[in-house]
Amino acid sequence: MSAYDSGRDIRRPGRRSVVAGVAGLVAVGVLGAAGPVHAQGESAPAARVQRVAAHADLLAPTGPYGVGTSSLRMADHGRADPWKAGERRELMVSFWYPAAAGHGRPRHGTVPYMEPKAAAHFGSAEGAASFNHGLPVGATDWGATGTHAVEGAPVARGGKRPVVLYSAGLGDPRTWNTGLVEELASRGYVVVTVDHTYEASEVEFPGGKLAASVFPGLLQQPDLDIGALLRTSMKTRVADTRFVLDRLGALHHERSLPRGLAGSLDLRRVGMAGQSAGGFTAAQAMHDDRRIKAGINMDGQMDFPDAKGRGSELSSVARDGLDRPFLLMGTDAEGSGDYHRQPSWNAFWKNSRGWHANLTMTGGQHGSYTDAAALLPQLARQGAVPADVLTKNIGTVRPERSVAAVRAYTVSFFDRWLRGRDDHLLDGASKR
Repeated sequence: MSAYDSGRDIRRPGRRSVVAGVAGLVAVGVLGAAGPVHAQGESAPAARVQRVAAHADLLAPTGPYGVGTSSLRMADHGRADPWKAGERRELMVSFWYPAAAGHGRPRHGTVPYMEPKAAAHFGSAEGAASFNHGLPVGATDWGATGTHAVEGAPVARGGKRPVVLYSAGLGDPRTWNTGLVEELASRGYVVVTVDHTYEASEVEFPGGKLAASVFPGLLQQPDLDIGALLRTSMKTRVADTRFVLDRLGALHHERSLPRGLAGSLDLRRVGMAGQSAGGFTAAQAMHDDRRIKAGINMDGQMDFPDAKGRGSELSSVARDGLDRPFLLMGTDAEGSGDYHRQPSWNAFWKNSRGWHANLTMTGGQHGSYTDAAALLPQLARQGAVPADVLTKNIGTVRPERSVAAVRAYTVSFFDRWLRGRDDHLLDGASKR
């Protein structure tokens, strides 16, 4: 990685448009024809051939704690769902936290990467694996992916801990950066991952109800105003975030959560991170809600296309900037670049009064800031991901290097601004 900070130009590019997520969603209408991947040289009839779907596992977290996790349905009875007429807004969130000694350190935890129905939908022609990331339909068993967390593990002692919210990219489920989330939990943070219902590829609720994304259908509408759609999405995402923050202060009423979890949250030290549209969400939520003290945008644009698609309009966070610490993380891929090259990042940079820095992953791509970096190379080795799709998602940087870099810089940033521990990694470009 190379870096920018608020007073120093140390060099290199970074960011991709949230609109790219919409472009990926548009492709769902044709990707369904791709069908499952078959072994080369098959001569037997299809009915006689059984191919075991590929699977992959996340890289283990490196912090001193084991990881526990627990999920919770949250219902906002006072808010109508913007995507489903007649419904009130409901979310699924997951808590990832430091587990007590002797718990939460299996090679693969008791918690699957995705619930069964969600995993099946994610890998289908209508799921984000296909329409967001171009992966072959049916080639991967996403339910077999391993995490390193234990469901309901006892919470580690140590008093109150800083809290980090995580928001995924447009169309992606809250699970699509579990590797980074586990790393933060292993380092002593309580991380809350948020699913944005009916925008996320799918959300599985207790009892098995599956709420699939409405975006593929919306994007088939003639004369769709993409800018208006994205504004509704961002407004909803920020409202979801603020609602979750409200609920975090009342978790002692939730008997389904591990004992001690509610009391371990230090809501005076709240940060937020996200990838793509989730990074935009982190910035905009921080702009709108002062409870968020520090934030990270991983490769997310902060403006909206106009109705005719000929220009763009800056968001309020880009126009106003922020007065608290914020980190921009991008790549040197086409369509990305440093803040000088991106209007919304450039405006944000000029208008921000708080500490801010711009990092770039040389050789990376948009998916380098997600679990794609760890999972897709394993799937490619099993023949489930074509080489060109792999490169398009994660670029040319070695996967273990990109995973290590994202973890190191994310932990360094939140340690510095939520814990007062400065390892000086963010002072300039790192030889590592």
